[in-house]
Parts: sequence; C-alpha cells; structure tokens
Amino acid sequence: MSAAEPPFQQAIHELYSHHHGWLFAWLRRKLGCAHNAADLAQDTFARILTSRDVVASIREPRAYLSTTARRLVIDRARRKQIEEAYLQELALTAQTLAGFQSPEQILTTLEALEQIAFVLEELSAKQRQAFLLYFLDGLTQAQIATQMSISERMVRKHLMHALLHCSNTLDI
Repeated sequence: MSAAEPPFQQAIHELYSHHHGWLFAWLRRKLGCAHNAADLAQDTFARILTSRDVVASIREPRAYLSTTARRLVIDRARRKQIEEAYLQELALTAQTLAGFQSPEQILTTLEALEQIAFVLEELSAKQRQAFLLYFLDGLTQAQIATQMSISERMVRKHLMHALLHCSNTLDI
C-alpha cells in the first residue's frame, strides 16, 4: 500500500487485511459452512465499502464487522424464508392448476350431476335421504339409522332400492 492512496482506500485496506481472517473464522463457526462464511465475509466488506463515511470513524472494528455480518445473516435468512414461502405458493398453484378441469369436463360433470339429481327426485324422501347421507356425507348405515330414527335393516333396504333405481334408470 503506498502512502499516495486516498485515506478511504487506506482505511479499507487496513480493515480488510487486519480483520478479514478473523471475520471469516467467526462466520464459519456461526454458520458451520466455509462457503457461506466466505460469501458473507465478502458481503460484509462490500456493505462497508458502500458506506464510505463510516470507515474512518470505526473505533471497534471487530464489533462493527460482527454487527454488520450478523445483520447480513438475518437479511439472508429473511430472504430464504420469503423464497421458500414463494416456492410453496408456486407449488400449490401448480397443483391447483393441475387439478383444474377443462370447460368440457366441467360441463360433462354438471350434466352427470343434473341427471343424477333427476333420478334421485323419483325416489321417496327417505330413500333419497339415506342415499345422500351414505354416498354424499359418508355416514355409516348405523349413523344413518340413528339420524333417521329407523333400523339399520331399513337403511339397507332404502339404499338397495335407491341403487337399483339408479342402475335401471341410468342403464349402468
């Protein structure tokens, strides 16, 4: 380093040459990774370079470097969290889009549901209720019997009649 260098460059050179090794070792212990430690040590000095006025007034270089590095670690962790959240949302969006049906599929589904609704309207109220509780709500025959205040045998009869009616009407 020549004496003709500007004071700022001289201060940076001294700060880097005297404390880079210490900062790197400190970050490596904290992060457990030499590559990340080297990147953050470099980022720390780059950040200090952007704040030109501060370099000359640093009284405790290691405290200043560790504080700057700590803030960069926090910034990096926040960026990583944001990136992970973004990637999760992107994956969910991709799954949702993959589950989308084409307009033709939606129309076919709606037509099938309409046809089933017409067939179910031809059933008695108790048969329709048993059918819907079993196939739509997923209740067991015992739960349906309790809810409708009838026997399980009667629930089975209602379900059999509804299924036979659907089969005969829809030619399944």
